[in-house]
Amino acid sequence: MVDICVIGGGPAGLNAGIIAKELGASVLIIDDNPVLGGQLIKQTHKFFGSKEHYCGVRGIDIAKILSEHVYQLGIDVMLNATVIGYYDDDSLGVLKNDELLQVKAKSYVFATGASENMLAFENADLPGVYGAGAVQTMMNVYGVVPGKRALVVGSGNIGLIVPYQLLQAGVEVAAIIEILPKIGGYYVHAAKIKRAGVPILLKHTIIEARGKDCVESAVITEVNDKFECIGGKEQIIDCDMILIAVGLSPLCELLYQAGCDIRYVPDLGGNVPYYNEDLQTSRPHIFVAGDLASIEEASTAMLEGKIAGARAYEYIYGKNNRAEEIVYNAKKELRVIRESPFEQRIVEGHKRLFTS
Repeated sequence: MVDICVIGGGPAGLNAGIIAKELGASVLIIDDNPVLGGQLIKQTHKFFGSKEHYCGVRGIDIAKILSEHVYQLGIDVMLNATVIGYYDDDSLGVLKNDELLQVKAKSYVFATGASENMLAFENADLPGVYGAGAVQTMMNVYGVVPGKRALVVGSGNIGLIVPYQLLQAGVEVAAIIEILPKIGGYYVHAAKIKRAGVPILLKHTIIEARGKDCVESAVITEVNDKFECIGGKEQIIDCDMILIAVGLSPLCELLYQAGCDIRYVPDLGGNVPYYNEDLQTSRPHIFVAGDLASIEEASTAMLEGKIAGARAYEYIYGKNNRAEEIVYNAKKELRVIRESPFEQRIVEGHKRLFTS
């Protein structure tokens, strides 16, 4: 039996594993991808923030730094492996190479991330309709450019970053449409898009994808203050792919199976496991971190990973001065990040979660 099993090898999971191992625990990281790094491996843009948060470093390079650290520490890693169940004896069912394996740990850190939200509109299942994150993976991980002219739905950070990367790959971006009256992502990303000549149409939504065997165009329209379509405001946009970038939902299915208390907190992304300020769930030996806990940026996921890794270690071995120092510093940095106006929904979400 391993001390701590980390499910998910993204920024949160890698930091949890690194901290727990450095404190002295035996650690196993399980990930369903062929390499460690999670979302970082497809992020070619440079990060903001401080030097401690890898300011000026591209996500793909942060993934390399963290992965090298994991292997240098001798952490056990199981790649191309999918956790498919959490059983009554507190063990995991792991599918790898068509073989079902049993993994059991004294404590778990779940850092399973999130899935992309999709929209319902006519012909939404037509080939050429993608999640924006999927297109980012196709281009930046596998070198596949999936089309020649794109329409992007949603102006959060993913909806602003991916079309800029499309432009860099030589793809024309017809427009970004946003149903809200304001841009959802950082203005620095929006400014780059606008300077490239891509229109961002606020108070607009998609109502139809058109095409015989694949996307050939899209019908969009303006909406009123109640998000109702305004008749006579329809436009046809010629495009061969439609990127949906309307948010993420935490992947908490395994925690349902584990018997963890699940709460609906829209500000945190929807259904999330209940956890306290130490990221400990209603089952004391299970901790969470990253997008599974709240939909945020990679920098906050890494800090949460440090907290979860340290607390998981203390759950097994008791209070530890070094662990306390790590948690104190990580929480301090999180408070600074969450002073940003963009993070206020997370602050409000935590108030609701911690007091519910």
